[in-house]
Amino acid sequence: MKVCKFGGSSVADEHQIRKILNIINNDSERKYIIVSAPGKRFKEDVKVTDMFIALVEGILEGSNYDEIIEQILNRYKQIENGLEVNHSLISHFNDVIHVYINHYKNNPNRLTDALKSCGEDFNAQLIANYNNEQGIKTTYLSPGEIGLFVSDEPSNAIVLNESYELINKKLNHIEGKVIIPGFFGINKSGDVNTFSRGGSDITGAIIASSMNCSVYENFTDVSGIFSANPNVVNNPASILQLTYEEMRELSYAGFNVFHDEALLPVYRSNIPVNIKNTNEPDHPGTLITTTRTSTGVVGVSCDKGFVSINMKKYLMNREIGFTRRLLSILEDLNISYEHMPSGIDDISVILRAHQLHNKEEVLKNRIIQELHVDALSIEKNIAVLMIVGLGMKTLVGTANKATEAFQNENINLKMINQGSSEISMMFGIEENDADKATRAVYKAYFNTDNEQ
Repeated sequence: MKVCKFGGSSVADEHQIRKILNIINNDSERKYIIVSAPGKRFKEDVKVTDMFIALVEGILEGSNYDEIIEQILNRYKQIENGLEVNHSLISHFNDVIHVYINHYKNNPNRLTDALKSCGEDFNAQLIANYNNEQGIKTTYLSPGEIGLFVSDEPSNAIVLNESYELINKKLNHIEGKVIIPGFFGINKSGDVNTFSRGGSDITGAIIASSMNCSVYENFTDVSGIFSANPNVVNNPASILQLTYEEMRELSYAGFNVFHDEALLPVYRSNIPVNIKNTNEPDHPGTLITTTRTSTGVVGVSCDKGFVSINMKKYLMNREIGFTRRLLSILEDLNISYEHMPSGIDDISVILRAHQLHNKEEVLKNRIIQELHVDALSIEKNIAVLMIVGLGMKTLVGTANKATEAFQNENINLKMINQGSSEISMMFGIEENDADKATRAVYKAYFNTDNEQ
């Protein structure tokens, strides 16, 4: 039995929806289907989720939002008309939108999550409705109906452990296909809470783990995962197989094909993930598994938007508790960090730039006053480049290839860090050098022409 998730581009219009239903209906093992909100149909198009966000903004600003609602409903109406369904759901969708507005208009967080969830929820109902009309027994079930309970954290929900058993009990005996909207769950009070953006991947992983499926198929608009960003590197190699840990490292540093948080449920249940292409469903795609037999670098990824907090203090290595007190300051300010390279008299904390929003001066003052450092600086506009692959510690010359590539392209290397894991190395560089560095390092490991 397979669990399948289809992303926004895969369900963007009636043509794509017909494609996904052919994929689903022609394989009896594809039983549980998670769908996203309609995505872009062309480059300048607007995603339905972004329409709902614009609706929330209009409501909170007190402006006239009727036109935005009409645009949203027209998007679904176009899909219905294209599919030639007999039973329209548009009037029902309109009612749901206004119920949420009236109920949550004085609670911005609740309003935001409730309306954002409509993108997936409406699409799931529409797709199930159409498939039933084609003579395929199909059941639409909302997250609340299947017991997908989440923490009460608006726009950043986390699934509750009890949900897995509840979902299994609910879905285990349902006949035919089951269509479930992704991206959100229900808290214990019955309110909607969404996952972080792109969270339909998370829903799919939760269902896959709950049902202990043979494989979780995640359909998108590319044929698997590439060894580098194809928008930066020309025609990068495809990755046929990689591990959960490797995928996590690549996702962290800019690979957005698969939501990194979605790996946890399937990792714990040891369920393979197959990244596939809706427009090329026979392509094998990329298989993500617990282990793989081969070793070596599988990918190069680079992401921007980091800062480095650099501290120097003479005899820092002799000062008991220095790092603990530094981490306590970060914890007090609700700041999480990404890397912490250090020497005997200096230490740097690498974190996402948004973590410092409205906190930079407070953080600097506390470090100076409580840690009594000799020097403190905050370096901005940093990109983090990751080289990822199993067995890198045992391969002679792995780091040398990267540093030579940087040197040949006259790229200043700000920092390098390799943790206890053998699967990744981190390099800090200037944001302006990010694309050039990615191409250079990719060429060093994959020995191919990649100029754009």
